Amino acid sequence: MATIPPELVTDLEPPTMADIYAARQVVYRHLKPTPLLRSAALDRLLGATVFVKCENLLPTGAFKVRGGLNLISRLSPEEKERGVITASTGNHGQSVAFAGRTYGVKVVIGAPLGGNPYKLQAMRDLGAEVVEVGQEFDDAREWVAVEAERRGYRYIHSANEPLLIAGVATGSLEIIEEVPDLDYIFVPVGAGSGACGQCLGAKGVNPKIKVIGVQAEQASAVYQTYKSKKFSPTATSNTFAEGLQTRVPFGLPYRIMSELLDDMVLVSEAEMRQAIRIHLETIHQLAEGAGAASLAAALKLKEQLAGKKVALVLSGGNITLPVLQTILAEAV
Repeated sequence: MATIPPELVTDLEPPTMADIYAARQVVYRHLKPTPLLRSAALDRLLGATVFVKCENLLPTGAFKVRGGLNLISRLSPEEKERGVITASTGNHGQSVAFAGRTYGVKVVIGAPLGGNPYKLQAMRDLGAEVVEVGQEFDDAREWVAVEAERRGYRYIHSANEPLLIAGVATGSLEIIEEVPDLDYIFVPVGAGSGACGQCLGAKGVNPKIKVIGVQAEQASAVYQTYKSKKFSPTATSNTFAEGLQTRVPFGLPYRIMSELLDDMVLVSEAEMRQAIRIHLETIHQLAEGAGAASLAAALKLKEQLAGKKVALVLSGGNITLPVLQTILAEAV
């Protein structure tokens, strides 16, 4: 049993493989599996056999929609009537908004001021009420917790939700069923639901697979806590990769990652920008900062990946044109 800092001890139980397979029945009513893409150029760059899991091709442009559908589908009639509230920089919010529209549930989302305008508009286009509050994700999260109590909404935490994690893990089943003899999976870590899904799903089928989590150097609270085994929130989360902007680790995902994650790696802003360009050049897919983090980490660890079969989770592609233009201009 892994050591859990007292601040992160939780009574929540991780989803089981039975929960993940049940979630797949829900998810597949609305979504198709996403492809694993290959590129000879990526194989050459990493010296490995590389598979890119393109979650950017889901309807919301990110993996989290799997979890939103599973959770909203399983709310009680009373919870659906009350409506739900959550905090998000965009991809989780789109997930809940998409699922709310699908199941006829009112959705309120707290988002930090000055966030990705494409994601903010996408949440509104999906029918959510979006309230911009605070400077960072955790400011919005704290506002949402108070507002849920005040207005009686069902609060959906961005990671401390077994049903979210079970839904997200359906993508891991798709990877491992297509390539059962994988050696490594690299997955970005923000709040941690994606990494938990990979740990539970892939290792549930093949325990030998190594799952490597990836955080941004400028938003490293989960990394610091994972490495030190001490609760290590950070004062800021200044990464351009808004999907990785968390200052505080959360109980359930930390419990799962501390037990099942094989390692965690930090990547720089420049390394994520380079990985965005490489994805465009090699598999011709658009990645946002968080979505490119898995490739950035694999490039750092390429020596230990030599000759291995490696999956990279391209978790999302919701990047703004101005940010993309800046990143592409750096290569000129």
